[in-house]
Amino acid sequence: MSEGIACTWMRGGTSKGGFFLARDLPSDEKKRDELLLRIMGSPDSRQIDGMGGADPLTSKVAIVSKSARENIDVDYLFLQVFVDEARVTDAQGCGNMLAGVGGFAIEQKLVTPSNDTTPVRIYMINTNNAAVAQIKTPQGVVDYTGDATLDGVPGTAAPIPLSFSDIAGANCGALLPTGNAQDVIDGVATTLIDNGMPTVLLRATDFDITGYETREALDANDQLKEKLESIRLQAGPLMNLGDVSDKSVPKMTLLAPAINSGVIMTRTFIPHRCHATIGVFCAVSVATGCILEDSIAYPIATPSTGKNRQLTVEHPLGATPTIVELDNNGEIQSAGMLRTARKLFQGTVYP
Repeated sequence: MSEGIACTWMRGGTSKGGFFLARDLPSDEKKRDELLLRIMGSPDSRQIDGMGGADPLTSKVAIVSKSARENIDVDYLFLQVFVDEARVTDAQGCGNMLAGVGGFAIEQKLVTPSNDTTPVRIYMINTNNAAVAQIKTPQGVVDYTGDATLDGVPGTAAPIPLSFSDIAGANCGALLPTGNAQDVIDGVATTLIDNGMPTVLLRATDFDITGYETREALDANDQLKEKLESIRLQAGPLMNLGDVSDKSVPKMTLLAPAINSGVIMTRTFIPHRCHATIGVFCAVSVATGCILEDSIAYPIATPSTGKNRQLTVEHPLGATPTIVELDNNGEIQSAGMLRTARKLFQGTVYP
């Protein structure tokens, strides 16, 4: 395919990738995925012949279209393009790339701006759930500038509040897919949880590490990664995800006590490389685990109280703030997150 394709490259949260209108990509999934692999330059560890940044966090795609659903503005499909494998998956959502969807939709005239802030109602195809992004639009134009900061992202940008409802069990059918707050796999106690992202919570000390190691040190620890992968492969069927050997879920998150006023410290594998930070939905799942009394996370976490809990999840480059709201019965009602995004370029990409 020699002709170019309209594309906008954006940073969303602590990730970045290509944003496409669905109508500009092949409707056939096989042809679409082959095209995206060429665009990113996969499979190649450097992605030297494509737009990818040689890291799972910079090899992502958002596909956006006008929605026909009631009370929804746009539909959003997230695709993870693997770096050194010829593989594209829609097995998970991405809350970081979600942060860029609202601004992209307004600029592509899929949504009409209103007042100084425009709410964009987004249907997340991967998880069959909805989110609302509040986009700064003074004089009807998307403005990415602002004073909000995000650990793992240099500089400042406009805040983009994201709110989610009904994401508990979005991928696995239940907040705790096995019905248990703890399950033992390979002799290791785990909490299998899904509040927007299938996540396996584990005590770092159960793997003879502290949970404060650098990303590079953990990536070089082959013995640790072998143990995590064994647990992950067994956790997949238990979480109603089936055979996950070729999937990017569940995420494996090692936990330790917080050290910088957060609720807990994390090191997350996505699934075979240690995340530089932590994904939005993974952070929400971790934060949720911190308020479930029988979970692995609860005794490690800093105590929290109230119906509207602001829970900051620490990671290698800082921390990610989350909000988990409970109803009068103490059940999970909704979750929220503050992200930022920025348009990097808009033009034509050549596969």
